[in-house]
Amino acid sequence: MYKAPVAEIAFSLKAVAGLDRAMADGLTGELTPDLLDAILEEAGRFASEEMAPLGGVGDREGASVKDGVMTMPTGWKDLYARWTEGGWNALTGPAEYGGQGLPVALSAAVFEMWNSASMAFALGPMLTVGAVEAIVAHGSDELKRVYLEKLVTGSWMGTMNLTEPQAGSDLSALRTRAERRDDGSYRIFGTKIYITFGEHDFTDNIVHLVLARLPDAPAGVKGISLFVVPKFLVEANGALGKRNDVKCHSIEHKLGIHGSPTCTMIYGDGFGETGEAGAVGYLVGEENKGLACMFTMMNNARLHVGVQGVGVAEAAFQHALAYAKERRQGRATGSVDTGMSPIVEHQDVARMLLTMKALTGASRAITYACGHAIDMSHAHDGDADASRRWTERANLLTPIAKAFPTDVGVEVASIGIQVHGGMGFVEETGAARLLRDSRIAPIYEGTNGIQAIDLVARKLPLSGGAAIAAYLDELSETVEAVRGSNQPGFGRTGEALFAAVQDFRETTEFLLRALGEKDMDTALSGATPYLRLAGLAAGAVYLAKGALAETGREDRTALARFMAENLVAETASLKAQVLGGAASLSAARIVLQ
Repeated sequence: MYKAPVAEIAFSLKAVAGLDRAMADGLTGELTPDLLDAILEEAGRFASEEMAPLGGVGDREGASVKDGVMTMPTGWKDLYARWTEGGWNALTGPAEYGGQGLPVALSAAVFEMWNSASMAFALGPMLTVGAVEAIVAHGSDELKRVYLEKLVTGSWMGTMNLTEPQAGSDLSALRTRAERRDDGSYRIFGTKIYITFGEHDFTDNIVHLVLARLPDAPAGVKGISLFVVPKFLVEANGALGKRNDVKCHSIEHKLGIHGSPTCTMIYGDGFGETGEAGAVGYLVGEENKGLACMFTMMNNARLHVGVQGVGVAEAAFQHALAYAKERRQGRATGSVDTGMSPIVEHQDVARMLLTMKALTGASRAITYACGHAIDMSHAHDGDADASRRWTERANLLTPIAKAFPTDVGVEVASIGIQVHGGMGFVEETGAARLLRDSRIAPIYEGTNGIQAIDLVARKLPLSGGAAIAAYLDELSETVEAVRGSNQPGFGRTGEALFAAVQDFRETTEFLLRALGEKDMDTALSGATPYLRLAGLAAGAVYLAKGALAETGREDRTALARFMAENLVAETASLKAQVLGGAASLSAARIVLQ
């Protein structure tokens, strides 16, 4: 059974991401160390004792829909009610709408626990938090008045409606249409697919954020607008009114996250009670600028999807470690017992478990660092230069924080099955569910290949390359501190990290040159291995940073050393792919013809 690693999460937030310094400098509002610890303790209790026991129920029962009515897994509606009563939905929401105004990094930490307990359940609240951000940033005063308090508190939930059958990653092909009405509202017509929590029974209203195109809109992504489309219209007094012309037609039968309803949504099919064709929608921001508005929600979702990878990886590690301590097979080297040894004592099993733990810790640090950068970009609003630097850091880390941890989630969950052996391949142990659930995360919110393209093509050139250079310099400072620490427990950690960061630096310079020469084939051919290299190097440095911050903890030093001496060597081969892979990739395309 999952037990939230509260102490480890708190340490990563404070000592590695930098929240301790921010609190000391008064940059975190009402958040103090004591309040932080209290929040994490209660979140850990709720995730471990109340949410985790229902994770398996959601997987076995799944969600089902008939005649537009959704049946959620047993106990989930009550669980959501307890979750909102605890104030968890309001954690980062603006105080004027019932929120607590706490840091995004803290949200990432508690969402890690929710995802470890049940990724399928956590998906719904994650999107509501993103909907709040989008309306706060771009909504009119009227939209804020009508919807924000309900969304912030979790009384209503939000969704994100982008994908259509012909328009997945490329939203320029979007066909859902919007028509203007004289009262300032719009009517929405079209079909959206893969809409997470598009229908459910958790709340009495669902607020859909829908991308659609006006008849006179420019072609491509420049002609997309964003609309709020509620399941039920809201009367002037705040009461729910008529049913809007939107319905869930069906749900997908998926590899994993069975408890999360993934819906096909129909807008404008005559289902509503308004007496007029089309779903009533309200513009968010300006016409034809909806994609920029939606990206506010998507960037939030990208960080929190990365946190999904961390959460599943942590659960998989705990599951595998507990099994390895109980399962006995063979006799370990040096064993004095006459019987079989726990498999955790075998070298290869220990190697797998340490790989799981190191990759999980590295991914956790990357996501928390990204959340902290977002927080600091807001905390320095009065200092334009500082705000810009932190914003660029957040922008730089977002694709890494989405892609690397979600790849790790799949990798660690797969290793977890290997630790279980044959028992991992059957459903009764629960190890298989973690792998099935994790597999969607590298696809969500822009595939990891798209994240790699974003990192190389858009984020490396920020401030003429100064943003990535500053980040590399910061990593190098930690490496030099390790090299100068003279702690025997570090072994060759300093040298291994130096080589990894150097690989990171050289590939960065190579890609920036390719971009400067407009050689996009070379730049994009190396994008995915470059992102993996960045995640490995940065994650390993963060583990070492944690070991330096708590020198009395031999386990921290040992884990940092394990990652540096066993996993980080991969950066050399990734560097070779970045520097020389374009030609072989181009030549090998003949195989695909």
